[in-house]
Amino acid sequence: MQYSSAAGRWVVVATALGSGMAAIDATVVGIALPSIGRDLHASVDSLQWVVSGYTLTLGAFLIPSGTLADRFGRRALFNIGVVWFAGASALCAVAPNTTVLIATRVVQGVGAALLTPASLAIIQASFDDESRGRAVGAWSALGGVATAAGPLVGGYLIAAATWRWIFVINVPIGAAVLLISSRHMPESRDATAVGRVDVSGAVFAVAALTGITYGLIEGPAIGWDRNGVVMMLALGAIGAAAFLIAERRTAHPMLPLSVFGERQFTVTNGVTFIIYAALGGALFLFPVELQVVGRYTPFESGVSLLPLTVVMLLLSARSGRLASRIGPRLQMSVGPVVVAAGLALLTRATTDRSYASGVLPAVLVFGLGLAITVAPLTATALGALSSDHAGLASAVNNDVARIGGLLAVASFPAIAGIVGSNYLNPAVVGRGFRTDAFIAAGCCALAGMIAAVGIRNPRRAEPVAPCLHCPLDATPLGSRAG
Repeated sequence: MQYSSAAGRWVVVATALGSGMAAIDATVVGIALPSIGRDLHASVDSLQWVVSGYTLTLGAFLIPSGTLADRFGRRALFNIGVVWFAGASALCAVAPNTTVLIATRVVQGVGAALLTPASLAIIQASFDDESRGRAVGAWSALGGVATAAGPLVGGYLIAAATWRWIFVINVPIGAAVLLISSRHMPESRDATAVGRVDVSGAVFAVAALTGITYGLIEGPAIGWDRNGVVMMLALGAIGAAAFLIAERRTAHPMLPLSVFGERQFTVTNGVTFIIYAALGGALFLFPVELQVVGRYTPFESGVSLLPLTVVMLLLSARSGRLASRIGPRLQMSVGPVVVAAGLALLTRATTDRSYASGVLPAVLVFGLGLAITVAPLTATALGALSSDHAGLASAVNNDVARIGGLLAVASFPAIAGIVGSNYLNPAVVGRGFRTDAFIAAGCCALAGMIAAVGIRNPRRAEPVAPCLHCPLDATPLGSRAG
């Protein structure tokens, strides 16, 4: 298929809208948390579960979903994911209490896990070599626009109507995606895929993440010595150990542990985990701080982060090209430190109510740091393994980022002293967010130091004399530099 064809462009639109739904939902819910809390009389640990329940199942099923898409059909699994996600969104919209909302968010995360890896895989499989780069670029650009528009649209819907509309809107979008898919999207699958799907690995991963997340969220709320907390933390530890044993023994693991023998891959994912944990912990409370302390409306709090997205859209591609020329080490070392400075500056928002002086400078520095960091970070994670494992490298890096955010959302509020219903108290939220932001800043600075020590720039090719036949017996430099 060619990108210039009508069918090709419709495929890009459908896949971008599908994956965009999942990306938007992960961000826009944060803006709605104060409204959800007031409407449903929720405690902070319930709000943590509203965010973490979605991330938990998304992170646990992301890697096996990619395997299922390759084996049973990428379009089929993508469409199933869209239906699942839209249906769960409708259930979220009518949830009468936090228990039902958390349960439906857990179900929604499974739908997101089904459609997310299939989205880019469809692009890769549907277009010819000449058109694939343009298609991926268009898919990324549309996804960026959707991510930028999400907080704005979500904030407007919350202010004009109710938080429930941030879920309702997914239903017509999902219907449009299915219509386009049925008319224009070709089916594709990996004919060479063999072996059993690693069901046991997925089950153990869910058990590990659920147990640890439950313990971190409920421990501060009901007491670390309560039987339920102790049992769930034990379940998390046992699940994690069982996952490692199963992945080592099974013939077709969803996560081959041997990939972590590659130093560049391991260090890059370690840095990813720390940075995205810091971002998850800080950005979970930032909309709450703006609305409770700064008296922003939901729409205003959504608009407040727009400059961050603009900076990333303008600079991320340039950052990636620079890393491909000079290697990723410098940017992965300096970028997290700039992010740390932006997070530290965000603490000014607790005392300075002016957006121009209290929020905007921090958001711009924060966005600059992310633009410096994210492109080389992702490219290094992908390039650290051979091209045969590119899909696995992408899935692992994505999963590591989500799990980092999941554990941070579970733990950061308690560390900052925000428990129960005191997230509606401006003084408590102000103090807690300052603590939260400084911890996140310290994590990012640590990630920069780890990158400086552990990341290695690829070796530059040695000059050779011109020849008619120059065989390559190593991976091209460009693929490792991203």
